[in-house]
Amino acid sequence: MKVVIIDDEPKARKLLEILVKENYPKITEIFTAEDLLSGVEIIKKERPQIVFLDIEMPEHSGLEIFDFIESKTYNFEIIFTTAYSEYAIKAFELSAVDYLLKPLRTDKLVDAIEKAIENIGKSHINIKLDELQKSLKSSDFKKIGLPVADGIKFVNFEDIILLKADGMYTKVSIQNGSELLISKPLKHFETLLDAIPTFYRPHRSYLINLKFIQEYVKSDGGYIIMDNNESVSISKDKKDEFLTIVQNIG
Repeated sequence: MKVVIIDDEPKARKLLEILVKENYPKITEIFTAEDLLSGVEIIKKERPQIVFLDIEMPEHSGLEIFDFIESKTYNFEIIFTTAYSEYAIKAFELSAVDYLLKPLRTDKLVDAIEKAIENIGKSHINIKLDELQKSLKSSDFKKIGLPVADGIKFVNFEDIILLKADGMYTKVSIQNGSELLISKPLKHFETLLDAIPTFYRPHRSYLINLKFIQEYVKSDGGYIIMDNNESVSISKDKKDEFLTIVQNIG
């Protein structure tokens, strides 16, 4: 297995190379580059399976990689290495783009490599990067990337009716009537959507979009009916809070 490391900092390149060698012996060849364009040339020549890519580099950002290479011609996964702010990290997560925060942690590195290997050829990294660039340029996030069986589906926040826990998976109900089963727990989405005021968790098994509430029913301890006619339970300790929130909607 081949890996390319692209980073303008010599120490960062060397450290990552050492960590990969020590913790993932299946990777037999590691190539390094100090800027994006020289890294692209290595990718074209060596055709690696994984590319570790720094974002903030002189001349060209790592996000510009597909401006210089045809994504359909090369089959590799990207793991970004970054010291970006919390705002930018939110954009990464919403776009379902893999990243490692500097300073690097060994356990996170191994997890990222395993995930990259699993996704080779099916994660549509070029589509993810396009959405990521849009998010980073905008002051307002509008979409979330949902990993599905054959790639990635981007959905507008405003089109999500509710998310329902299903073990370590989450069912996402969308306004067009479709339902997606995503291999992430509900807690993952609660964290990602915590800054979106229309999303509320009335029960440990549900995260709902308040704009799609059809009715609140007082009987049977109280429950919510959403626009897709799904009934949503309300935890006893959340009932007063929920009623206050819905009374103030609009």
